[in-house]
Amino acid sequence: MPKNKKQSNTKSKIIVPIVVIALLFVGIGVGISYFKSSLYTVMKVPDFELTDQNNKVVTNKDMLGKVYLVEFFFSKCPTICPVMNTNMRAIEDEINNPDFGIISISIDPENDTPELLKNHAQRIGVKSPNWHFLTGDRTYIGNLADQFDIYVGDKEDESENLNHSGMIALVDQDGNIRCRYNKENMPILYYSGLNYEDAEGKIPKLNGKFHPDREILIEDIKKLLK
Repeated sequence: MPKNKKQSNTKSKIIVPIVVIALLFVGIGVGISYFKSSLYTVMKVPDFELTDQNNKVVTNKDMLGKVYLVEFFFSKCPTICPVMNTNMRAIEDEINNPDFGIISISIDPENDTPELLKNHAQRIGVKSPNWHFLTGDRTYIGNLADQFDIYVGDKEDESENLNHSGMIALVDQDGNIRCRYNKENMPILYYSGLNYEDAEGKIPKLNGKFHPDREILIEDIKKLLK
């Protein structure tokens, strides 16, 4: 009897840690799965087919399997685009993952040729081969922005045609636009690429030292990549 009891205690000492470790891994897996599912699914990313800075045709299908961001911009923009570029570069450096990408779609394709966009990418220090600066037909791009529900000025309105939103779409590996919920438990839909005067992100400012959405984007991208 004492021998059997000793063997039983030994088995218990071996089994209990194994069970605890197994439960820990299950818990981590459930936690990550919950986080991913807790991000709101806005919609499927609209189909797109445009030419990048290397004269390569890039489509939404090419981006399947990657977590990526989508923005609308133009290279000669003197206001919010440089801010957005800087924030995107910071995200690129922080993520540093081959399964992460960025899609920057020009709303000024007449000027933003592939060659000019390649120079722009080099100028701002783009490192990732998955950061595509896209150009194409302006009407097509305007319609695409409408499908994303991200504001881009009307091509036919001379005073508005180069106006655009500072919003960024987050797309998961399956081609779904995703977002987190705000404090009121409402989906934010898109993330801001701007800087702010305040930490809460209520007062936009070009040279503001706060960029709260950049921080939460980095967090959400990392979770989706796991």
